[in-house]
Amino acid sequence: MQGSDSSENHAKVKDGRGKSQIVRVVFYNLENLYDPYDDTTRLDDEFTSKGAKRWTYSKFLLKLNHVAKTFLAIGGWEPPAIIGMCELENRYVLNKLIYETPIKRYGYKFIHYDSPDARGIDVALLYRLDRFKVIHSKNIRISFPFDTMMRTRDILYVKGILFTTDTVNIFVNHWPSRRGGFKESVPKRMLVAGKLRSLLDSLLHHDKQSKIIIMGDFNDEPDQPSIREVLHATEFTPATTSDSIVNLMIPKMRDQYSGTYKFQGKWSIIDQFMVSGSLLLDEKGVRTSPESVHIFNSGFLTEEDERFFGTRPQRTYAGPRYLGGFSDHLPIYLDLWHE
Repeated sequence: MQGSDSSENHAKVKDGRGKSQIVRVVFYNLENLYDPYDDTTRLDDEFTSKGAKRWTYSKFLLKLNHVAKTFLAIGGWEPPAIIGMCELENRYVLNKLIYETPIKRYGYKFIHYDSPDARGIDVALLYRLDRFKVIHSKNIRISFPFDTMMRTRDILYVKGILFTTDTVNIFVNHWPSRRGGFKESVPKRMLVAGKLRSLLDSLLHHDKQSKIIIMGDFNDEPDQPSIREVLHATEFTPATTSDSIVNLMIPKMRDQYSGTYKFQGKWSIIDQFMVSGSLLLDEKGVRTSPESVHIFNSGFLTEEDERFFGTRPQRTYAGPRYLGGFSDHLPIYLDLWHE
């Protein structure tokens, strides 16, 4: 898997396109960023000092600093303006992250809602006050008529202003996992895809030029039905229109040695950025390009894959065994600019 130097890419975008203002947007699955305390309302017992993971306060602090280091490294010239995250437990861990790690000097704030997920993991959005002004946010609850006992993460919707003038609509996702079997879990992701598609249709019906950014861990790849057929997220082509949904990660699938998650020696791209066509086609305002999305696979996030070929993410746990790494996913990022 080829490396990706964040600082070099950031400089290339700035110099090559001559943009005066650039912001970087990140998505990262944090792999179980729990606090070490037992929440009796959630199934988080294994992530306590007496639980199966032997999750202590010192391990928690190391994990927080790993996360902060990753964000600073992705930023290159300056820390990212917007960061979507999943697999974090609560507001406590978010406050510890933004106020007690090296990113504290950059004035991050966050949007977070407690979801009904049985394990107590949520999605959230970090943002820099000097780059992004939040107008509105809400959590979109998911329910499954065919499995009324199932609880999953909300979709997080945040509407805000970039570059002081441009309104963007952001959706942060963490779709149901493949636990219990891939085929058995497909209907759940299909339902969430349909829910998200209805939200997008509502926005685009009101304004076909809506600037939309969709990010998340979808637990499906770009060519699977939930994304291709239900969400209608396709590759950028000459047929793309302002109200199309474009999956910027599709070209990344052509490299079998690259991905965001590795399972049994095979890379997959389940962490993705999708955008409305208006972000690619509009000649004014906030914009991006198909080439401005990257998988951040810096060396400190990976390790040699001793069982299979190449490298793999340096994860925090392998089953119950503590490894002390960063995450079992690699982060992704997208550059936006203003014209």
